[in-house]
Amino acid sequence: MAETMTPQRLVLTAVLALLGTGGARAQDAGLADPTRPPASLSAPAANAGQGHAASGAPQLQSILISLRAGGRRVAVIDGKTLRQGQRIDGAVVEAIRPTEVVLRRGKQKQILKLFRPAGPGAAVSL
Repeated sequence: MAETMTPQRLVLTAVLALLGTGGARAQDAGLADPTRPPASLSAPAANAGQGHAASGAPQLQSILISLRAGGRRVAVIDGKTLRQGQRIDGAVVEAIRPTEVVLRRGKQKQILKLFRPAGPGAAVSL
């Protein structure tokens, strides 16, 4: 049984056909996915299990501070969740602040920053 296509069905079929080929053309044209994170952010994931062995220094990954007075303070360093007073690779977590963690090895202190200082041209104008 042969059906005749109504104008609405013909337009819908044409739109679906165009949408189906649009993604392939965008990839062929070398257009990047605007929602994909930069490659520099995904590169360290390959070394995630190695901790600081690859870079030579412990990597501060996250800081969690409770909003309650005297609440808990937790830092994630090289994938390990630590609190003040705990040890990581021979260093003691001396302080956990909103943007940094202080490690002590004997008399030496090492400050791990959560954010790198902004370089030239890093300002964002609105």
